[in-house]
Amino acid sequence: MTFKIATWNINSVRLRIGLVERLLSEVKPDVLCMQEIKCEENQFPYDPIRALGYEHIHVRGQKGYHGVATVSRHPFSEQSHRQFCGKDDARHTQSTIMRPGGPVNIHNFYVPAGGDEPDPAINEKFDHKLKFLREMENWFSSASANDRSVLVGDLNIAPHENDVWSHKQLLKVVSHTPVEIEHMEQVRKAANWVDIMREHASDDEKLYTWWSYRARDWSAANKGRRLDHVWLSPAIGDTCSSVEIMRDARGWEPKPSDHAPVVATLDV
Repeated sequence: MTFKIATWNINSVRLRIGLVERLLSEVKPDVLCMQEIKCEENQFPYDPIRALGYEHIHVRGQKGYHGVATVSRHPFSEQSHRQFCGKDDARHTQSTIMRPGGPVNIHNFYVPAGGDEPDPAINEKFDHKLKFLREMENWFSSASANDRSVLVGDLNIAPHENDVWSHKQLLKVVSHTPVEIEHMEQVRKAANWVDIMREHASDDEKLYTWWSYRARDWSAANKGRRLDHVWLSPAIGDTCSSVEIMRDARGWEPKPSDHAPVVATLDV
């Protein structure tokens, strides 16, 4: 039975609730995971989302920044979250949904961006990012081989040389530095996660999910990065029939997010 999951860094859910409604109405995913919702839990726009049939909502919010939310057509059998680096900064939810083949755990992550300077000795934000990734690695290293899990979200790292518009020019730019890529790979290896976006693309294919607001014409410049990801645990690693970056949604008006949604269709 097909199961469609979407992930989108919405960059303020209240400001862009109209875009969220459009995605839910047009794409009709079973689950939408959002990052950077930028609101507290009591400020989340529950009503317009529930009106579209997404009655099950798991929110971890905070005032003005960060925050993640998972909305679903299907009930959650379990809900939890994890704090990283001793900070209560709302960067993770775990929601379990029962499917015909068994429960599926959905991890919704917003990994720290890391600031501008890729040196943990002088940049606390970059140091925090690396520590966050190490904690993810340690946590997932104890995962069971039978776990049916999906990890989605804005991981703020473009690991492959064709996940950025210029591998050479961005090697010293936060999000594509070798140290970040190595940390991310250690997280992936910890539970043998399958990066299904790369599984469904050739190595020489450019994949972008984020385009900066700074570009006057983001589409023409096309200086993108793949910061948003969909990973599957080995137990369901071969269940993805399609994965799509909704590039057109980067231009949805009014006030588009700088990220495009990613939609994966699974058979679970």
